[in-house]
Amino acid sequence: MEIKIVDARGEACPIPVVKAIRALGEMTGPGTLEVHVDNETAVQNVMRMASGKGLTPVSEKLEEGHFVIRAAVENAVSVPESDVREAENACAPDARGSTVVAVDTNVMGRGSDELGTALMKGFLYALSQQEKLPATILFYNGGAKLTTEGSVSIQDLKNMEAQGVEILTCGTCLNFYGLTDKLQVGSVTNMYTIVEKLNGAGKVIKP
Repeated sequence: MEIKIVDARGEACPIPVVKAIRALGEMTGPGTLEVHVDNETAVQNVMRMASGKGLTPVSEKLEEGHFVIRAAVENAVSVPESDVREAENACAPDARGSTVVAVDTNVMGRGSDELGTALMKGFLYALSQQEKLPATILFYNGGAKLTTEGSVSIQDLKNMEAQGVEILTCGTCLNFYGLTDKLQVGSVTNMYTIVEKLNGAGKVIKP
């Protein structure tokens, strides 16, 4: 299995996308395309390119100023020169809006918890696929379980974090549920910041 690594850190748009699409065209069989960039907008643009090629990219923030996008490639992908020219004009603006999503439970809706768990997973995945991403996602009370070890939504949340979405989980809630050391994505926050984020939001969504 070939692993094609592109290090586009320090490169201005559209270079990361151009390098990524050229590397994709060089792959002759199954493998993984791995692209390293240094800003959230580059993550958004590379993810958009990969999705447009029928791939399912995942992204992760490794540290401040270092993000990685990975996409499994099953077969060689045709990349005509016209695609490269399109990539040269692929500098889309930051996809984040001013919406804040407030998640206070790990299930969605009332009734069956089993169904509610599946619905919440679907909601967070659908949220990660929106053209306009939220600015912040707040997790508190039972919602704190969604950002911790064992959550089925960790990768979707990491994808959004790598694209600049702020992921904040209530520290008091993590402590209450015994999950303080289990956080897998984002950072710990407090009620003052939660109120501040909600108060300053252009729109608040509560699933």
